[in-house]
Amino acid sequence: MLDIKFIRENSDVVKAAAKKKHIKFDVDELINVDTKRLELLKSVEEFRAQQNSTSESIVKVSGEERNGLIDSMRRVKDDLKKKEEELEEIMKSWRSLMLRVPNIPDMSVVEGVDENDNVEVKKWGNIPEFKFEGLDHVSLMEAQDMADFERGTKVAGFRGYFLKGDGALLEFAIWQLALKHFLSKGFTPLHVPSLVRKETLIGTGYLPGGEEDLYKTQDDDYLAGTGEVATMGYHMDEVIDLSKGPVQFLAFSPCFRREAGAHGKDVKGLIRVHEFFKWEQVILCEASHEESVKWHEWLNRNTEEFIELLNIPYHTVANCGGELGQGQVKKYDIELWVPGENKYREISSASYFHDFQTRRVNTRYKDSEGKLRYTHSLNSTAIPTPRVIVSIVENFQQADGTIKVPEALVPYIGKTVLGKPFRT
Repeated sequence: MLDIKFIRENSDVVKAAAKKKHIKFDVDELINVDTKRLELLKSVEEFRAQQNSTSESIVKVSGEERNGLIDSMRRVKDDLKKKEEELEEIMKSWRSLMLRVPNIPDMSVVEGVDENDNVEVKKWGNIPEFKFEGLDHVSLMEAQDMADFERGTKVAGFRGYFLKGDGALLEFAIWQLALKHFLSKGFTPLHVPSLVRKETLIGTGYLPGGEEDLYKTQDDDYLAGTGEVATMGYHMDEVIDLSKGPVQFLAFSPCFRREAGAHGKDVKGLIRVHEFFKWEQVILCEASHEESVKWHEWLNRNTEEFIELLNIPYHTVANCGGELGQGQVKKYDIELWVPGENKYREISSASYFHDFQTRRVNTRYKDSEGKLRYTHSLNSTAIPTPRVIVSIVENFQQADGTIKVPEALVPYIGKTVLGKPFRT
């Protein structure tokens, strides 16, 4: 959420932001509603002042003068009630519009409509060249009894899956390596709830607008699609201490996404599933653009380093305007090489928001002068499972159908090769 004063004074900037992000939003409508809001607020305050003044006068007089003032008080009370009702209605419109205002993207964000317009900023690793016919992760994992998609669908429905045997061990090993790597960066580990209240999704910017991809309970709560939601709610309505540096959380949670707009996409395997697990990096820092940029680069590099530990080829892209969410100022995506599709696939997103989220969740700190300010917020995927398993299995497959274990995972999985030979 942006400050309404900033919006009024920089309406052209906000209009340009909406255009760059390809978000439909009428800034002039908001300003007109805000003007009515301010007018009604002034009227309500005037009527309340008049009511208070009349009340004070009534106790000082008697007789006809007193009766006249009482009649006047009734009229003021009626007029005040009407204005308060008008204000309540205009506030509903105002709040709804304020929640839809797009944040201002960084100047370095390029123009573009979709992922095809993202800009590669880094490439790492050697893409494998197999001297045999490579298999996709579904074929490999089913052949090695590492996953069961048929029974997953039977039990959980479309996009359901079971990881079993070496598949489950591989996931657990990834979690343990992730914990070691990211905790070495100074994060505080946090196991967060996936079942969250609507307010936390509004606070992080996933509502309104993201309803179709969210699972909703009969109690009007939601299952979050990322641990960022609960983690940002942790310090909701609090004043936190940043005197010793930013708050750094490494959050773990099950995640749920309906993928409502993805029918027909990636219908087989582990690329796009309804239930998965994710380690998420979240930072709350002082309200400084320079600090946000610094920590954004740091967060993204943390994940790059983890991917390099696994020795998986990847590239990093800077997202174009059309690929930014409503609240994001800038975003990087890390994409891993998937041999079965002969292309890179997103594994991580790193974003910073300035105070867009913290205004919504009301998380503040006192600066060096003792002034209360909203913190800046950042987040980045540390690693999601099971999607990363796709690239591990496909990049490390061997001619006989077995899968070599990345060296960094060997201590956690207790073996160097997964599965048994089934090809000659």
